[in-house]
Amino acid sequence: MEKGHSMEVSRFGLEFNPFLKNSKEILVETAQYREALFRLSYLAKTKGFGLLTGGPGRGKTTAVRNWAAALNPSLYKVVYSCLSTLTVSDFYRSLVESLGGQPSFRKPDNFRSIQEEVSRLCLEKKKTPVIIIDEANYIGNAILNDLKLLFNFEMDSRDRAVILLCGLGQLNNTLRLSVHEPLRQRLVMNFHMEGMTKEEGRTFIRAKLDGAGCSHAVFDEGATEAILNASDGTPRVLNRLCCQSLLCADAKKLDLVDADTVMQAINDCELG
Repeated sequence: MEKGHSMEVSRFGLEFNPFLKNSKEILVETAQYREALFRLSYLAKTKGFGLLTGGPGRGKTTAVRNWAAALNPSLYKVVYSCLSTLTVSDFYRSLVESLGGQPSFRKPDNFRSIQEEVSRLCLEKKKTPVIIIDEANYIGNAILNDLKLLFNFEMDSRDRAVILLCGLGQLNNTLRLSVHEPLRQRLVMNFHMEGMTKEEGRTFIRAKLDGAGCSHAVFDEGATEAILNASDGTPRVLNRLCCQSLLCADAKKLDLVDADTVMQAINDCELG
């Protein structure tokens, strides 16, 4: 997709390619995105465990990133961890470090440090730690059991931290196992992001084009329909297909993307 940067976007009346991830990223708020933000805001107020799932490219990371960025830094301390890139021991060590403690080599010491730092932030600094565990579908049963113990502060009945597990749909299946019932019962927020409806998909494309300064049609009706069918309501796939369709149309010196060009783009994306 690197070629997208050199594409002649002015051919389509665009100031830049709105379907590429770039500094001018245009956020389109779908119903699912707004609902996810509403649920996450509720979680921030109530504290405790939250679960946000959805298929790849459905917008989970975008929703979480924008929600976390909007939290008041004098009231919340956001800690982000991605489980697909960390070993179990690295996960606990990085959690201690991110919370402001000194990591150890022994798990029990890191456990104690995490609990101490959460208490210090909550009781002394009056800040709520917000621990975001992304790609949590990679989480093992051992870590899930640990999390339950780790954030069980028996000295008071109120939760002291927000722990958000974010990942693919199979995370829900994992938590349905009877061994994880105690943790599942502690979830105060559980939301699964679905794909966009076709109408939302149309709005999504139009909003992206508008955001890039385009005032006329770029995709004809057949092209739009083909993109919506192939993307199955997934924003990331829709972006990729629109981008590839523009590349194909530019190569063919077309000012309006038609269905044949989209079909070519779909084949290109499947080959790539």
